[in-house]
Amino acid sequence: MAEGRIVWDATGERLYETGVDHGVLYILDSDGTYKNGVAWNGLSAVTESPSGAEATAVWADNIKYLNLMSAEEFGATIEAYTYPDEFGQCDGTAELVEGVTVGQQSRKTFGLCYRTRIGNDVDGDQHGYKLHIIYGALASPSEKGYQTVSDSPEAISFSWEVTTTPVNVSGMSATASLVIDSTKSNPEKLTALENILYGTDAGEEGTPAATAPRLPLPDEIKTLMTAGA
Repeated sequence: MAEGRIVWDATGERLYETGVDHGVLYILDSDGTYKNGVAWNGLSAVTESPSGAEATAVWADNIKYLNLMSAEEFGATIEAYTYPDEFGQCDGTAELVEGVTVGQQSRKTFGLCYRTRIGNDVDGDQHGYKLHIIYGALASPSEKGYQTVSDSPEAISFSWEVTTTPVNVSGMSATASLVIDSTKSNPEKLTALENILYGTDAGEEGTPAATAPRLPLPDEIKTLMTAGA
């Protein structure tokens, strides 16, 4: 706990968050793991929309006896100018023959990792970053509006509403979201985690062979980030 008088807006402490990049899509495998991540290029926005956690008053003895809180759910809206081919199976499409897809198919569960930047008054938006991870996501059908090219052309923007099913976390409530702050994490452990999330090339980080990107579950991330602590 800090001692002395509080100081507001001290140099280096005027923090803010901005941007979204380094999107990675992971399809949920039949064994409950998220393997073979692929880059999500053109990711333009992720709007996180938690819901629930609403208080219900309980009255007794002519007074407000207590508040009961409803369960909290995690949802999001993903916006992008394009999406990886692998996302088609999460968006209800399937390949009929090569180059031909059909819609209204079953939708696969996926995980998503993306990064936002942390800025301050000294380093600008290069102060640090946060890794955001979403588990158990399902995309709802979305509207796609196609318009003629005019003298004010605009790229088509796709959008998906996402609901989630939380995954287990030892010692805590199940969750569908996790955030890692680079300014508060051990750099070596964070690099090790990013090597798992993004994969490695042969010979990189001492690996004899290339490793495929995958999305570790919260318990594995906790073990990795506390190893040797």
